[in-house]
Amino acid sequence: MNRRAVLLVALTLALASMGCQPPAQEVAGLPEEDRAALEGIMQEYARSALAGDMDAWAGLWAEDGVEMNPKAPAIVGREAIREHTAAVTITDFTVSVDEVHGRGDLAYVRGTFSVTMTAEGMPEPRSEDGKYLTILRKSPGGTWLIGIDCWNSNLPLREGNAGAEE
Repeated sequence: MNRRAVLLVALTLALASMGCQPPAQEVAGLPEEDRAALEGIMQEYARSALAGDMDAWAGLWAEDGVEMNPKAPAIVGREAIREHTAAVTITDFTVSVDEVHGRGDLAYVRGTFSVTMTAEGMPEPRSEDGKYLTILRKSPGGTWLIGIDCWNSNLPLREGNAGAEE
């Protein structure tokens, strides 16, 4: 193989390998200010729900947000989510953030929670702890909003009722 052919093959391989690499900004992930904002949103999620401030709580959600609760259909839309949560009285709520990842205008937060709540028809307050996964989108204005929130309980399954939570 002549020198020109070797250089052409080397150049082709170099260009091809560059096309397989993600851009530098994707490798870096989220800037620290976005990570801090996302962690702050999860704390505000708990604080506003505990305070009964459903307007502030709903303001954390995208207009087309989706809440996915266990053993229930998805609740779609900020207002429907607000109305659903407004029917519950939360007397204790803590959220911890275990992981924050994302790139550009899309991120997720994974963590754990502990909550005590009551609602109409409940004979007594219910306490539970569990885990969550929340997907957030950054709006054109730079604000992170909850796009999808999915959680489930750590309560053990009732005996003889596999797949159902207590």
